[in-house]
Amino acid sequence: MPQNARWRASDSITAAVLFLATAGFTLWQNMRVAVLWDLSYLLDSAWRFSLGQLPFRDIPFAHAPLTFLVHAVLVSLLGRVYWPHIAWAILESGLATVLTWRILRALARDRTWGAGTRLWPVILTLPLVFLGIYGIYPHPIYDSDAALSVLIALYLLQKAERSGSRNVSFVAGAECVLPLFFKQNIGLAFLAAVVLYVAISAWSAWKRKESLASAAWLAAGILAALIGAISTIQLTVGLRSYYYWTVTFASERRLPGLGILMSTYHQQSLLWSIPAAIAGVALIRWTKWPRPVTDLLATLLLSAPFLWTLLSLTLTSDADDRADQLLGLWPHLLILGAVVAVANLRPVVLRHRHLFPALLPLILLATIDGTFLSQQLWGSTYAMWPLLLLLLWSMLEHVPDVSGPLALIVSATLLVCGSLYAISLERLSYIRLDGALQRATLPELRGMATAGPWIPQFEELVGVTNSEIPRGDGILMIPGEVPFFFTTGRTPAFPILLFDPATDPYSPQQTLEQARSHNIRWLIVSRNPQLAGPPHPDLDEITRAVEQDFELKRSTAGYDIFRRKEGTNARGN
Repeated sequence: MPQNARWRASDSITAAVLFLATAGFTLWQNMRVAVLWDLSYLLDSAWRFSLGQLPFRDIPFAHAPLTFLVHAVLVSLLGRVYWPHIAWAILESGLATVLTWRILRALARDRTWGAGTRLWPVILTLPLVFLGIYGIYPHPIYDSDAALSVLIALYLLQKAERSGSRNVSFVAGAECVLPLFFKQNIGLAFLAAVVLYVAISAWSAWKRKESLASAAWLAAGILAALIGAISTIQLTVGLRSYYYWTVTFASERRLPGLGILMSTYHQQSLLWSIPAAIAGVALIRWTKWPRPVTDLLATLLLSAPFLWTLLSLTLTSDADDRADQLLGLWPHLLILGAVVAVANLRPVVLRHRHLFPALLPLILLATIDGTFLSQQLWGSTYAMWPLLLLLLWSMLEHVPDVSGPLALIVSATLLVCGSLYAISLERLSYIRLDGALQRATLPELRGMATAGPWIPQFEELVGVTNSEIPRGDGILMIPGEVPFFFTTGRTPAFPILLFDPATDPYSPQQTLEQARSHNIRWLIVSRNPQLAGPPHPDLDEITRAVEQDFELKRSTAGYDIFRRKEGTNARGN
């Protein structure tokens, strides 16, 4: 083993500091905000799955299941308690940052970074304390779980190539399938890129007249995991049902058109940032000016978008404008990353034994672009910053003469601007955070806190429900933005939990028919949701359609509680 590849005490300290700093920030975020809409979907879904209600087979469900099944296991093991789910996200956040650092550390050993082989990976990883997979959006969610699963797979792929171990290769191949079952668009794009990576690796080994064993074991791991997953799905919920809800229905509701996808690159800043980058690279590679002058000018040109992002902090105090400026770095870096990915496909590179560093940009770009299929640039980047940092590293390796100063500028920019972005909660602007911080008092919700009246209003509703509504009666929540069933321990009787176009397959009339056929006896309508806007364009029409079978019994601070009208049975007669 090379001297610089050995694990040292300093590595243990670095890993501990990165883990604890990232986990600590995620904990702090969770101590001051609760997005009830998303938490409701996670916790209520986990609760109903723990009761044996299977997604796809028993109920409509448009998301890949693994995140929800993990939290269903937590419910089964620890009961209906809020804090273990947050603790899980906190642990994941720290692990993702450490994994990113370890991948960068190994990449540094594959290139000549001199004395900075250990230092630069740490410097570039530091922004993930705030921009980690759960730094911007702090609650458990499928995008972040998929990002962690991708990082684990990349770490194993890297380790498999370096060690040549068949066992590691097989496990790495199997792990590459898992992201598909955390988030469809992320996992499918990642798996497709990995399959291409395996094919290129096999071709390269064949051209070098070397063994194809490593590529074969990677392919075997992928195939084994796919067969196992498909067989499990068929035996439990049915493959046809799973495909309909997670692919057909989900794509109908979420998949954007090409014009929307390309809008990511409709940024005025690209008109100067890309030419500046081209000029910077040209200075390094083709000018014969004195080295110090060339390096200084090239550094200024290549770092110009980052320096401008830092400067923008002095030009505006508006959190939305600052977020736009920071996120505007993404299309610039993705375009440059695409150039690097194409450049790395040169035959001379592909004849090298270690292909992971060369093909990593291709895998990262595919995964990031696949992520954008869900909520595009603004909505989808919150969990993908570790992948962007890995892509940045691949770009820095193409300008070794100025890689050190560039790494410092990049890290400083992302550390300063990223911390402000995460702390401002700008990504959570779709909820209202008005008023003083309120903390939950119910044992099931202990640890939950957010600004505004929503937690006290919800806890009042729970008290009224427990005292006035029989436990066996079916209840329908509209729009369903609070974790009602998880908190009360009642069994969900209505097929869906949230009235959101991405999860709701019913028309208003079909909603009424479903309420009748599932013998819903109580309707609870939120008058004061935490969401800043209506979650469903037809929400008022849905509410009016269902209310015709119900009469108002009482109101609390935030909710109206209706009971089915006398003489109206389950069929609505």
